[in-house]
Amino acid sequence: MGRVQTSFSFRYELLNSEPFVLVKLSILMELFEGYYFCQAQREDFFQRAKPYKGHPTIMRMQKLAKELGVVIPVSFFEEANNAHYNSIAIIDADGSDLGLYRKSHIPDGPGYQEKFYFNPGDTGFKVFETKFAKIGVAICWDQWFPEAARAMVLQGAEILLYPTAIGSEPQDQGLDSRDHWKRVMQGHAGANLVPLVASNRIGKEVIQTEHGKSEITFYGNSFIAGPTGEIVASANDKEEAVLVAEFDLANIKSKRHSWGIFRDRRPDLYKVLLTLDGSNPRT
Repeated sequence: MGRVQTSFSFRYELLNSEPFVLVKLSILMELFEGYYFCQAQREDFFQRAKPYKGHPTIMRMQKLAKELGVVIPVSFFEEANNAHYNSIAIIDADGSDLGLYRKSHIPDGPGYQEKFYFNPGDTGFKVFETKFAKIGVAICWDQWFPEAARAMVLQGAEILLYPTAIGSEPQDQGLDSRDHWKRVMQGHAGANLVPLVASNRIGKEVIQTEHGKSEITFYGNSFIAGPTGEIVASANDKEEAVLVAEFDLANIKSKRHSWGIFRDRRPDLYKVLLTLDGSNPRT
C-alpha cells in the first residue's frame, strides 16, 4: 500500500435537529493498494486490475466502514470485460456500496502514462448521498477541470473529494506543481462555495520501465479547503497525516444560496463549453 496522508471528519450543524452531527469520512489517495504503476507501460501491470463486483479490497472496506461508522471512497484499478478504468467505489457508513465513479480525464505524459491502462470513464460526474452528506468524488487529473467541480455541485454535492497521485515530473526535476495544484482546487471550493478535500501520496517510488528506471517523488501536501477557498488544514510533503476540520454545512448551504452564483448562472450562454476549439457550438 502506498503511503497515505489524509482522512478527515466534519462537524455538521443541523438547524432543527440535534445540535451537532459528526460527519465522518475517510479518504485515501488514488490507487492506494500499491505503488503508482503508471510510470511505466507494462503489460504485466494489467494483472492488478479486478472486476468491481466481488473486489476484495472493496469488500474489506465495506466491513471497515460499517465497523467504524465512516464513509470510505475506495480507489481501485477496475477490469470490466475488455475495458479498464481508474475507478472509485463509495462505501457508506453502514457498509453499503452506493455506486461507482470512473475517472473521466485520463492523463498521458512522462511518469503519468495512464492512457496505456485506462479507458476514459463513462459514468459521468456523480453525487452520492451518504449517511452524513451529499459528496462529489472525482479522481486526480479531474481536479484540474472546473467543469467537473461545477457539475458535481450542480447535482447537490455539499463536499468535493479528490483522491490523487501527483508529484515530481521525471522529465524535469525542476518542475514543482504543488502550489499550482492547490490553487486550482482552492478555486473550485471558492467558486462553488463548498468544502473540498484533496488526498495525495508521499514518498519516492521507482518503477522499472521499458526504457530503464523512472522515479517520482510524490509531494503530499494533502489539504482541506473551506467554502471560500481558504486552506483550513494541510499536511507536509514527507509525513503521513490525519487532517480534521469542522464545517457547518447548513450554514454553508445558506451562504451558497444567498451569494447568487447559482441563481445568476446563464447555461444558455455556455454552449461553447460543449466544443473542443470554441467554435461551432451545438445548438
